[in-house]
Amino acid sequence: MLALSLPGRSAADAHLWRGRYRVAMIAALLAAHVPLHGLWRLFGRRSPWPTSFLRLAGRAAGADVRIVGTPLRSHVLMATNHLSWLDILVLAGASGARFVAKDEIARWPLFGFLAGLNRTVYIARKKRGEVREQAGLVREALAEGCPVALFAEGGTGDGQGVKPFRASLFEALLPPVPGIRLQPVAIDYGRDTPDLAWDRGIGMGREMMRVLGLPGRRKVTIRFLDPIDPSGWGDRKALAVEARERLVAAMEAGR
Repeated sequence: MLALSLPGRSAADAHLWRGRYRVAMIAALLAAHVPLHGLWRLFGRRSPWPTSFLRLAGRAAGADVRIVGTPLRSHVLMATNHLSWLDILVLAGASGARFVAKDEIARWPLFGFLAGLNRTVYIARKKRGEVREQAGLVREALAEGCPVALFAEGGTGDGQGVKPFRASLFEALLPPVPGIRLQPVAIDYGRDTPDLAWDRGIGMGREMMRVLGLPGRRKVTIRFLDPIDPSGWGDRKALAVEARERLVAAMEAGR
C-alpha cells in the first residue's frame, strides 16, 4: 500500500509523509461513516458503521488482521492484553466490541469523539472506592447484549510480556449474571511487537504519528479463546488469573 522508501526523501521526511498519508485516509473514512451512523441512529436502528469505520481505519493505519477462533457477538466481556492504540481499531473492527476505558479519554481531542461513537463505557480508575459503582456501569452495558472489551492489564505493556490482570476490572462478572461469559482475547503483533509498544513518556498525538509513519504493514493475529463461565468462579482474583494464564498460553503456542 505504501512504499517502504520514498526516493529523494530523508528517513524523517518519509516517516512524516507516511504518517500524513495514513491520517488523510482515516479522515476520509471518518467523513464517509459519520453521516451514515447519524442516519441509522436517527431512525432508531443499531448502527454498524462504528465497527466498519474502526475495521477500515485499522487497515488504513497499516494493520493486516488475522482472526483465530470465534468472537462471541453478545453478552460477553472480552479481556485482552494491551500494547498500542492500534489495539482499539483491530479488536473493535474484528468483534464489534464496545470498550471499557478511563474517563479522561472522553476529553481527548478526536479520540474522545471516536470513543463516543463506539459507545465506550467510561470508568474513573483512580477512584478505588467506587469499584462496585464502576462494575455496575459495565454490567449495564453487558445487559444490553453488545460485546464489551477491557484491557485487563490496566494499561499498555512494554512488549516484553503480559502484565498481571487487574482483578478489580472483573468485578462486573461477580456475582454471575446468567448468560454472560468471559472471553480471553490475545492480540499478537509478532515481530512488530517492539516497534508498537507505547512508551508512556510520549503523548498520544506523537505516538499516533510515530506508529502511522512506520514503513510497511503490521501483521496482527487476534485469538478469540474459549469463553469462561464466571459461575464456576467465586473470586474475581482467581478469574483474572485464569483469564491471563489462558491468554499467555495461547500466545506462546501461537509463536
